[in-house]
Amino acid sequence: MTDIVFLLLIFFLVTSTLINPNALKLLLPKSTGQVSAKPTVTVSVKDHGEEQYTYHINGNQEPVPFEQVEDQLVVLLQTQEDPTFSIYADQTVPIGEIVQVMNIAKRNHYKVILATSPE
Repeated sequence: MTDIVFLLLIFFLVTSTLINPNALKLLLPKSTGQVSAKPTVTVSVKDHGEEQYTYHINGNQEPVPFEQVEDQLVVLLQTQEDPTFSIYADQTVPIGEIVQVMNIAKRNHYKVILATSPE
């Protein structure tokens, strides 16, 4: 019985490391402070070079034009009691692009979390 529990534990540990909440490959900035809040909606900003950036809602591979990001966030967060979303941005994305997404949160009174990778 102990062997079965041990094998199940190993199985779940291995499979849980394979689950990646971020479907997009982003190189996040490093930070020592981590937040334990779990937002249900994410906005990813990906840098394609030459000042070309794409926006992805909830890790969707299909990019969303920036003009539609706010509308989609409003629809996704309208039923939440404490609307919060997180921003996943490449290290190379200028802060101006991130601030534009943060301004959406300010206009709609949302809480926003800037995702980082642990140091």
